[in-house]
Amino acid sequence: MPKLNWQSELSSEINRLEPRLIELRRELHQNPEPSGEEYKTSLTIYQALSELGYQVRMGSEGRGVIADWPEESKNQPAVYLALRADIDALRIHDKKQVPYRSQCEGLMHACGHDAHTALVFGALAALKKLNEKNALPWPIRVRGIFQPAEETCEGAKMMIDVGALENVGGILATHMDPGLSYGKVGIRKGALTASCDSIVFNIFGSSGHGARPHEANDPIAAAAQLINALYLSIPRVTDTQDAVVLSFGKIAGGQNSNVIPETVSLEGTLRTLDPKVRETTIAHINRIAAGIGQATETKIEMKIDLGTDAVINNKVMNGFLKQACIEVMGPEAVHKIPRASMGGEDFSFYLNHVPGAMIRLGCTRPDATERHMLHSTLFDIDERVLKNGAQLLASAVIRAFDADEPWLKNQQAGDSGNWSI
Repeated sequence: MPKLNWQSELSSEINRLEPRLIELRRELHQNPEPSGEEYKTSLTIYQALSELGYQVRMGSEGRGVIADWPEESKNQPAVYLALRADIDALRIHDKKQVPYRSQCEGLMHACGHDAHTALVFGALAALKKLNEKNALPWPIRVRGIFQPAEETCEGAKMMIDVGALENVGGILATHMDPGLSYGKVGIRKGALTASCDSIVFNIFGSSGHGARPHEANDPIAAAAQLINALYLSIPRVTDTQDAVVLSFGKIAGGQNSNVIPETVSLEGTLRTLDPKVRETTIAHINRIAAGIGQATETKIEMKIDLGTDAVINNKVMNGFLKQACIEVMGPEAVHKIPRASMGGEDFSFYLNHVPGAMIRLGCTRPDATERHMLHSTLFDIDERVLKNGAQLLASAVIRAFDADEPWLKNQQAGDSGNWSI
């Protein structure tokens, strides 16, 4: 890569933008909207990007925003590199005592989506300004994807359905990480988060008097045996080096303490990192459920809704982000994430179509005496992370469009597959 001054120009522009990024983040933090209701948030983002000169369009039902720059021409690269942010909040009451705390009762940006939005906005604003100053070293094409409904795993699919990935050759994203202090960036090769699937069991027996259980086929007893058998057996049929987490969070059945009910339902989640492990585990669960049903003379119906896939970081996209981190913050900022998280992230839906990568930004103040983790009523960030995150993403975009980058050469040659995972 030629030694140009675009890095210093980018740094200066990000520094100039920092107050605006903090302002935007706090505006969103004070006015959170839950999954499925992100109308005002979307309008705020739409207006802010329109003022920058981006081609902006709304997502489905006025939720979500797609922003492109520049317009397609023979002098521009063939594909966009997309930057993804999520915009929905959680139904959690904000207990922080700060001026910018949520003004909406029972709603809060407790997962950092307001920060993701602000820093992607910052990257887009800085790239546009560098172009106006003729400080970009070569042509780029960038798309901002501001998606709703990440927490319900619906938003990514919605945005893909309205064309968010058309002419996109790669996608980058960040996530706040309160487990890391500000100044650290979590980077991981390969699997970053797990697939997350919903499991529902409906157990049908026959009702009876609590004093005479032998006259009934007790679905509560079957449910107890099923949970116990799955918790004991799944680890015994899974390779000890493969990660599998099966948890039940809801059990419902019965109306009276002295009546054995006819039905019981169980709801839980299955989380894995490998598609083959996912498939074989589901088969094991089916087999165990069938055995318990036969042993208890109940009928057990199982329904599995496949949710998010695992986030598998593409090594080329990951490399752009890592190199940007080293350039912006120094090699000491790189924190190698030792293990994948068993949490889910609908960023994975984009990765089923284009190569991409996500990094984790340390967001806890280094002098903090207590860490408030994601989805906590006291969650907050060190707002300096907005500037760093914006600069990291903008730097990665510029680097990706270097004519010497194999990724760009492959995209221009028409190879749009995940050719180097």
